[in-house]
Amino acid sequence: MDEKEVSEMQEEMMTVLVVEPMKAPYVKIIPNELEDLQQAVGGDIEMTYPFEDEVGILLNGNGKFEGLPLNRALYDDRGQVYDAIAGTFLVVGLTEDDFTSLTPEQIEKFKEKYQSPE
Repeated sequence: MDEKEVSEMQEEMMTVLVVEPMKAPYVKIIPNELEDLQQAVGGDIEMTYPFEDEVGILLNGNGKFEGLPLNRALYDDRGQVYDAIAGTFLVVGLTEDDFTSLTPEQIEKFKEKYQSPE
């Protein structure tokens, strides 16, 4: 395998934070492919962008309708709950047009944020 092939393989994988209901978040390296992302959240993916950071939450768009357990709340600027995520979700890094790996700083920040199940 040459350097270009190794580089391309690494680009296809990304480091994300997995947040499951009633569990502490953990880091996982997964392929950046639709099927793998859907499998990770258990269904059709949907994105939400509740933070100023270059990250997004990738979740099962039908989680509430499917009766998945509630996971974590989303809060507005005043600290008020405005929604809750049902089922497992991923915190992913963002580029202008795709998902990417979280930085080590982002991993630590969001691990701390979602450390305690709600």
